[in-house]
Amino acid sequence: MTETNITYIMAIETSCDETAVAIIENGRIIRSNVVSSQIDTHRLYGGVVPEIASRKHVESITWIIQQALDEAGITTDDLSAIAVTQGPGLVGSLLVGVMAAKTLALALDLPLIGVHHIAGHIYANQLEQELLYPSIALVVSGGHTELVRLTEPGSFEIIGQTRDDAAGEAYDKVGRALHLPYPGGPHIDRLAHEAEHEVTMPRAWLEPDSYDFSFSGLKSAVLNTLNQAQMKGETIDPAAIAKGFQESVIDVLVTKAARAVQEFGASQLLLAGGVAANRGLRTRLAEVCSQLGVPLIVPPLSLCTDNAAMIGAAAQLKWDKQEFVSLDFKADPMLPLETW
Repeated sequence: MTETNITYIMAIETSCDETAVAIIENGRIIRSNVVSSQIDTHRLYGGVVPEIASRKHVESITWIIQQALDEAGITTDDLSAIAVTQGPGLVGSLLVGVMAAKTLALALDLPLIGVHHIAGHIYANQLEQELLYPSIALVVSGGHTELVRLTEPGSFEIIGQTRDDAAGEAYDKVGRALHLPYPGGPHIDRLAHEAEHEVTMPRAWLEPDSYDFSFSGLKSAVLNTLNQAQMKGETIDPAAIAKGFQESVIDVLVTKAARAVQEFGASQLLLAGGVAANRGLRTRLAEVCSQLGVPLIVPPLSLCTDNAAMIGAAAQLKWDKQEFVSLDFKADPMLPLETW
C-alpha cells in the first residue's frame, strides 16, 4: 500500500448470477463497485441455470477485476487484502470467485478473507450508516428469508428462517404463474401498487412464538385461485392477485420483525437482501419502526441485490481482527451464518 493508514480491500462476489468486484476503502467508502448481471440470459429459462451461471462468471471475472481497479483509481500494489464470498450459493458459481481470489492472493502475496454472503447483505447497511448493537436484521432474498440477531459486530444468531420457499423464490414462482417477466418480484410490486382491490390470501403464522417463515402454502393458494378461475372460465385481474400475495408476504415479515425488535430490545432494524428493494415492504417497515421509535436502516437500491461492495464491508470485520483463511479453503454452498 502507498499509505499505511488506508485499507483497500478488493471484494469478489459470484454466489449466483451476478459477477461483481468492488474496492472498499477502510470498510466504509466504495471506491468502485462493478456488477455484471446475467438476468437477460437466465430470463430465457425463467430462472437461474447453474451451469450457465458459472460459465458466464468465467467469461466475465477477469475484465471486471480490471474495471474495478480502474474505476477505483488504484493498482494491485495498493491493495491490502482480497475478500471473496465463500458461501452460501451455487457451488459452480462460488468456485469461480474463490479461484480468482486465491490466484490474486497468491500472486500478490496478500491475505485472503472468506465472507458469508448473508453477512455481506447485512453489512451493506454499514456502507450507509453506522450500525448499533444489539440489532435485528430482516434478510429477504431469492434464496433466504431470515431474522438475525446481532449482539456485536460480526456476531450473528438466526432466530427465524424459512421452512420452505424463501420470500424472493415465492415472488418468482407467483410471477411465472401470472406470466410476468423474470425476475417476478419487481413486476409483482408494481402491479400491487396499481391494483384497486386485492384477492385476499392466507397468512402462515406457524406457532404463536415462532419467528420462522413459510411461503409454500401461500404460493399454492395463488396457484389454486388461478386454476379454479380458469376451470370456471372466469378472469381474475393479475394486479388483484399480486396485491393479495404481496400483502400476505409483507404482513408476516413485518409483524415478526417488529416482534423481534421489541423482544430483543434492538437499537435498529436492518433490512437486507434483494427483496429489500420492494417498495411495499420498505413502506410498511418504515411505518412500524416509526411507531416503535426504532430506526429502520435500508441500503440503497444498488446495494440490495448481489454486489461486491457488501462483501468488502463485511470483510472489514475480519480484517480488523486479522482473521484470514489459507489458500486451501473451500467454497461452501451451505456455509452457516452463525459460524462464519
